[in-house]
Amino acid sequence: MESDPEFRSRVRAWLDDNLDGRFAHLRGRGGPGREHEAFAERVEWERHLAAASFTCIGWPKKHGGLGASLTQQVIFYEEYARAGAPATVSHVGQELLGPTLIEFGTEEQQRRFLPGIRNVTELWCQGYSEPGAGSDLASVSTTAKRDGDEWVITGQKVWTSLAHVADWCFVLARTEPGSKRHHGLSYLLVPMNQPGIEVRPINQLTGTSEFNEVFFDGARTAVDCIVGEPGDGWRIAMGTLAFERGIATLGKQIGFRRELDAVIGEAKVSGAYDNAAVRDALARACVRLDVIRAYALRSLGKVDAGTAAASKLLWANWHRDLGDLALTVRGAASLTVGDGYDLDDWQRLCLFTRADTIYGGSNEIQRNIIAERVLQLPREVRQ
Repeated sequence: MESDPEFRSRVRAWLDDNLDGRFAHLRGRGGPGREHEAFAERVEWERHLAAASFTCIGWPKKHGGLGASLTQQVIFYEEYARAGAPATVSHVGQELLGPTLIEFGTEEQQRRFLPGIRNVTELWCQGYSEPGAGSDLASVSTTAKRDGDEWVITGQKVWTSLAHVADWCFVLARTEPGSKRHHGLSYLLVPMNQPGIEVRPINQLTGTSEFNEVFFDGARTAVDCIVGEPGDGWRIAMGTLAFERGIATLGKQIGFRRELDAVIGEAKVSGAYDNAAVRDALARACVRLDVIRAYALRSLGKVDAGTAAASKLLWANWHRDLGDLALTVRGAASLTVGDGYDLDDWQRLCLFTRADTIYGGSNEIQRNIIAERVLQLPREVRQ
């Protein structure tokens, strides 16, 4: 059996050898706010990863994964981030839907969908949030009605990441007429390339549009493209959200450290480092990031809602504050943009990190979860 140090050496050597030549220009490309960068080339890179068995490494071997331990998964994501490898394009499938199908799906669904996720031949998006049901997911109003051997879906989803490039969407829809809140919801797998679906990009402050509105107007999917039983969608959806706060966040923190080091470097060049208040803010950012990492390591393997909420609050607010700090360090130069609204990396960081505190459940929702499920405080009154 390969030891952890041997695994780290193998991953590091492979990345060094392969992030070269035709893939060298992809270092540091992509990620939140920059998903438009070299998208086709990143798909090609990720298929190259798949050929080397470096996608879905935590999945069981029988489903095409490596069956890597938690420690080895952490090692992989750390080495991937340290190498400056490009942001992955299939993370919704690999980190959210794949584990959900392994846990809750039928054998037929696993045979049908897992290979396409693992080999990066089918991309996925998540159809949860709606205009009237963002962080309050239980207020979903999109409906799905049984019509012979198909489900017919009608409604609207919003803030759907990468819907414009996805082949499939997992959709939370209400399948029991008259049901309310958590009851009567179902978890459907819906093909995106069909007449009943329209995708409209949402233009962001960064000038990019990786988020989308998705309109379902009689869209259809096969009756067996439902995960779990009809009406069991809330339980499945919560399972997916638990996977969302996975081990990959430790790799994300390597990227955070790189951003922080760059801000410190910028402060020294600009002279802002001579300001005691700026030095104090940079020191606090360093300490807070160490705390985030320590909490993430201590929480490995836990999938309870309180742990996930606390983790999200920690890193999302830290990243938002780093964006503010970056502009403080740059001073007046941060207040102007280039021709054609050409943002620099720091301006893009500051603007996009506002979304960090909203997507995946806003700060307010995360605090409610901690208050109600961990501290056992009275539930918020809902109208």
